[in-house]
Amino acid sequence: MTQLEAARQGQITPEMKRVAEKENVTPEFIRYEIAAGRMIIPANINHLKYRLDPMAVGIGVSCKINANIGNSATTSEIDQELEKLHMAIHYGADTVMDLSTGGDLNEIRDAIIQASTVPIGTVPIYQALNEVGKIEDLSWPLMRDVLENQAKQGVDYFTIHAGTLQRHVPLTRNRVTGIVSRGGSIMAQWCIAHNQENFLYTHYDEITELLRAYDVSYSLGDGLRPGCLADASDAAQFAELDTLGELTARAQAMGVQVMVEGPGHIPYHQVAMNVERQQKVCNGAPFYVLGPLVTDIAPGYDHITSCIGATAAGTAGAALLCYVTPAEHLSLPNTEDVRQGVIAYKIAAHASDIARNRPGARDRDDELSRARFSFDWNRQFALSLDPEAAKAKHDSTLPQEGFKDAPFCSMCGPKFCAMKITQDGRALEDKLLAKAGA
Repeated sequence: MTQLEAARQGQITPEMKRVAEKENVTPEFIRYEIAAGRMIIPANINHLKYRLDPMAVGIGVSCKINANIGNSATTSEIDQELEKLHMAIHYGADTVMDLSTGGDLNEIRDAIIQASTVPIGTVPIYQALNEVGKIEDLSWPLMRDVLENQAKQGVDYFTIHAGTLQRHVPLTRNRVTGIVSRGGSIMAQWCIAHNQENFLYTHYDEITELLRAYDVSYSLGDGLRPGCLADASDAAQFAELDTLGELTARAQAMGVQVMVEGPGHIPYHQVAMNVERQQKVCNGAPFYVLGPLVTDIAPGYDHITSCIGATAAGTAGAALLCYVTPAEHLSLPNTEDVRQGVIAYKIAAHASDIARNRPGARDRDDELSRARFSFDWNRQFALSLDPEAAKAKHDSTLPQEGFKDAPFCSMCGPKFCAMKITQDGRALEDKLLAKAGA
C-alpha cells in the first residue's frame, strides 16, 4: 500500500508520524494533505530498509530543496559522487537527484541510495539511452526494465517526461534555445524519428502500476521548460503543463504520489503566475521548480540569479526548490559548487517560509540577531547556515586570539561599532535615570 492509498483509507503510517514530528504538526494533518494530493512522502519501500529518514514535500510543510549530483561520461567517479552526496546532506539538502550519465550507473546509484538518509530521485531515460546508445533505439520494453531495476534498488522518485507529446514539439520550433531538458529533447527526437506518440505517455498506466508496487513517487518532468527568458511562458510550456495536469490526476487515481516539475528560466514578474497556474492545472499537487533563473546574463553566478527566482517561487507556493550551482550551463558541478548551491537554496527556502508566515520560521533569525547584538560570536556562528564559513570570515581579519571574542568586528573596530555604541548609550541612560531617581 502506498502512502497515498493509506492516507485515503484513514491510516497514519510510521512515515507520516516521522514527518509530523519533524514538521511540528499533527500526524492527522500530514495524512489529510497526502490524501488530498497536496503532499507526498517520497519513500520507496526498499530505501526504507536502509537509512532513509522520511520527509514530505508539500505546501503545508516547510519549503524543501533538492541537490543534483551525478557524473558524466567524461567526469567523476563513485567516490566523488558520494562526497557530493555527503556535502549536500551536511548543508541541508532535503532530497538528492542522481543524474549520472556515464560509467556503471547501477553501481553508482546503489552506492548513493545505501548511503543516503534523504530521498533519491533519478531520470530513468538516461540509463535507457546509455544502454542503447541511440535515441531512435529506445523502446518501451527497455524502459520498463530500467524502471523496475531502479525501483528495486530503492529510488524514491522518478522524473518521467510523459507530458512531452508529439504535437507539442512543433511549438518549440521558433524558440531561442529550443528544448533544453535532456529528457524532453530525447523524447521529442524519438517522436520525430518514429512519427509516433511518446511511449512514456502511451504506457503511462503501466508505469504507474510499476511505481505503485514500490511506492515510488512521480516527479512529472517539464520536458518543454523554457531555457531562456525569451522562451518563458510560451505555448509549448503551457501545452505540456495541461498534459501534466491530466497525468497527475491519472496517477493519483491509481494510488501513486505525484509532484510536478516547473520551469527553469522565468522573468521575475512571471514567477508567481507560473506557480499559481501549475497549482490550478494540477489541482494543488506539489510544485518542484528548477530555480527559476530570472536573468540569463550571469554564467558562473547562476546560483544567485536562480535563488532570487526560487525565493519568489517558494513564496508563491512552490514546495520543492531544485538548486542551481555556479557551474550551471558551464560544467559538471564539483563538491564546492554543490556546497554553494545548497547554501543559496537554503536561504531561498527559508526566506520563502518566513514570507509565508510559517509558525516558528523566524525563530532562528531572531535568536541569531540576539546573539549578534550581545557579541556572542560562537552562538552566532552555530546558528548560521554555514558555521564554518562564518567563523573563518570573522577570524581571518581578527587574527589575534585576544580579539576573537571582542565586542566588535574588523569592519567597525572598537570605536565605530553601532551596536556597541547603542549598548553604551543605554547604559549611560540607565545611569542618568538612576541618578535622577536618587
